[in-house]
Parts: sequence; structure tokens; C-alpha cells
Amino acid sequence: MSKNAQLLADEAKYCSFGDTVHYVDPPKIFENSGGSYLYDENGTPYLDLQMWYSAVNFGYKNERLNNVLKRQIDLLPQVASQYLHPTKIELAKVIAEDMKSKFGMDGRIHFNVGGSQSIEDSLKIVRNASNGKSLMFAFEGGYHGRTLGASAITSSYRYRRRFGHFGDRAHFVPFPYPFRRPKGMTAEEYGDYCVKDFARLFETEYNGVWDPKTKQAEYAAFYVEPIQGTGGYVIPPRNFFKGLKQVLDQHGVLLVVDEIQMGFYRTGKLWSIEHFDVKPDVLVFAKALTNGMNPLGGLWAREELINPTIFPPGSTHSTFASNPLGTALGLEVMKMTREIDFESMVMASGAYFLEGLQELQKRHKEIGDVDGLGLALRAEICMEDGFAPNRELLDKMVHIGLSGDLDWEGKKMGLVLDVGGYYKNVITFAPSLYITRAEIDQGIALLDQLLTRAKREM
Repeated sequence: MSKNAQLLADEAKYCSFGDTVHYVDPPKIFENSGGSYLYDENGTPYLDLQMWYSAVNFGYKNERLNNVLKRQIDLLPQVASQYLHPTKIELAKVIAEDMKSKFGMDGRIHFNVGGSQSIEDSLKIVRNASNGKSLMFAFEGGYHGRTLGASAITSSYRYRRRFGHFGDRAHFVPFPYPFRRPKGMTAEEYGDYCVKDFARLFETEYNGVWDPKTKQAEYAAFYVEPIQGTGGYVIPPRNFFKGLKQVLDQHGVLLVVDEIQMGFYRTGKLWSIEHFDVKPDVLVFAKALTNGMNPLGGLWAREELINPTIFPPGSTHSTFASNPLGTALGLEVMKMTREIDFESMVMASGAYFLEGLQELQKRHKEIGDVDGLGLALRAEICMEDGFAPNRELLDKMVHIGLSGDLDWEGKKMGLVLDVGGYYKNVITFAPSLYITRAEIDQGIALLDQLLTRAKREM
């Protein structure tokens, strides 16, 4: 039995399947990485166009970040979270000062070990600040994690179904989906329409969320991804969030922005919400903060919501929160993104990638929509009509891509894609922010080959 065959047999016997998703059968095993590529046991390269769900924004084996991790291991690899260490304080200061410069508000940084855990902490902050209100608004198509609290504000019922009744389940509101908007509307008109549809909930007491006599909403906060991640990298009209924030401010509902997947220059800005000209009350981050090398996430909240008087010591706690390996990496990521013009670099690379996808769309009528902001890009795979979702075709593409037998200049290659979207028919592209023009060209050529082959094999 080969090494990989033995590993898969052991995985089938000893590993919980509950902590993973097997996109292909048999599951893929990778053994090495570098830059934009993963490598299997045969040394076959796989161009990775999803980079661990946008956690590895700065490339596999980033030498600068790897060296920081190595130094920190020899200096202070661990310390109990009730004690302080320099990089926790320094990283908090850098992020808080950046938020102040962009949004004009004082705030504080609160760390935990990852995205879902930081969402949990944000729920405590907004529930505490709203005198215990436990109800939230969230978007259809939104994804905030799979802990119990995060599942309650994530629209997919399948993440909750096995775990009992969620009495605090969010009120899910339609997210603007430009590709599937009503006919006859411009994108801006559609954005206004969606805002007005949400505002209708506050018209009278009989609309269900507002008491006009006391001027109190039943809901504490609205959890948003400025660009939906798992929902398919859906980019809303630019006017949408500004209108939404006005409605929230009028009714005392906090805006919590989830930047777990879109933060750290994925869209050409440190935070994707910067594209939409609104100020968050709470902002949650994780993933690329450490380039995927150490579990660390956190949140920023306005001073009024998180100061020690209102949110005292021990309000939340985790043994590994603000761990020194993670904060050292995070601090270096923040330094690195200030020394290099990531905004210009990402926007230029994203425009080049989007142009390639648009050319690919002309050759394949099954690509119904392409869109992107920075290096967060999407291609919606459809039937021949260019609109009806075609999940089966995309599943075939993913399987072929991970088989590692695409042809590139006479050599075998693979392609790593991520599946997203309401109908599981969207390729969500999140390549390394350092991806080269040659690698983008390679990716477009492999996608062309992959789509042609998948259609032939259907």
C-alpha cells in the first residue's frame, strides 16, 4: 500500500469528518508549498487560486513572515494570557491607530484565536452594550462561522439543523446580488431598493422590529460582510452600505463588520468596508492577520462599547488569546503592508485578472457572470443560457483541477479552486496578493483547459 493510500485509510478510520469538507473523492493530500503553489507527493505543482480561503494572502512560505515566526519561537513562544507581552500591545496600538485615522473614532482591540471565536466575542460586546438584547440582523448568504453563536447569525440552516433550536437566530435580510437583480434596475437603483426594503421593517410597530413609542429596536446589531465570502464573493452596489448605515443609526442598531475573509488587502484596502464610505461600530478580523500560520483573530470596537468600565476584565477569556507567536506575526504583517503599496499592487493585479476572466467568459457561455474588487474575484458557472446555476459543471471542474493532470507546457499541473455561492456554482478566486502576471496568465489558461475538459466529460 502506498503512503497516501495508508494515510487515507487511517483518516477514514481515526479522523472525525466533522472538522473538514471532502470536496473530492478520494480527498487530496498536499505535502509541500511555496508562493502561489501547493505540491502533492509526486512534486506536481497546483496553482492555488483560493489560498486557504484567503488566509494566506501573502503567499506560502513567505520568507519575511516565516523568519518572524522562527525568531519568536526562540524568544517567547508562549505565555499565559493573563500576562502581557510586547507584541500584543504593539499590534493593538497599530490597528487601533489605523482605525482612528480612517474612521475618526477611538477604539480598542480584543484578541482571540480565530474568526468564529472573535465573532463570539463581538456578540458578547454588542449584547452587553445593548442591555442584553440577543437578536441580530444578518444577511442571506452571509457566513460568520460554525460555533453556536456564529451559526445563529449565519444564514445556512444546514449548519444549525443537527444542534437543536436556536431561539436567538438572526433575522436574515436579502443581500444585494447584482447578477440576479430584478430586470430593468440599474445597480444603484437596486441598492436603494434593498435599503428601502430593509427600512420598511421600522415603519410601524406592526412591521415587527421597532417600538415607535419608546423608539427602541428589538435588535442589537446588524452583522455584515461587505463582500460576501462563502456566499460567492458577491459585491454589492457602492451606495448600498451607506444607505443601510443611515437606517441603522436612525434606530440605534450597531453595525458589526466581518472582515475575516476580506481583510488585509484582499480587496485592495486593509478593510473591504473602506470601499463603501461607512463607519463600523465593531470590526472583526482573523485569517490573513498571521498569513494563516498561527491561530489569531480579534476585533476592534468603539471605545464606548469596549472600555473597561462597560466591558471589564474577564468578560471573555481564552488560554491562547493574544498568543505571542500570532501577535508577532500580525505586527509584522501590519508593518509589511505599510512598507509596500499593496493597494496599488492588488488593484492592478485584480484588474488584470478580471480582464482575463472577461476574455474567458467570451469563449465559454457557461460563465454567466464575472466580477471582482481587488483580488477578490468571482466567476458564476451556469447552464448554456448563462444564467441558470450549474453546480454539476463546477463540481466536475474542481475534481479535474485536483486530479493534477492538466497540461502546462508538456508538464502535469493541478489547479486549486474554491466553490461558493448560494447555488454552489461560483468559483471564488482569492489568489496570493503577490501573484504575478505570468501566474495569472497561467491560471486563465488552465481554467480554459479545465472548463473545456469538464464540459466534454459531463
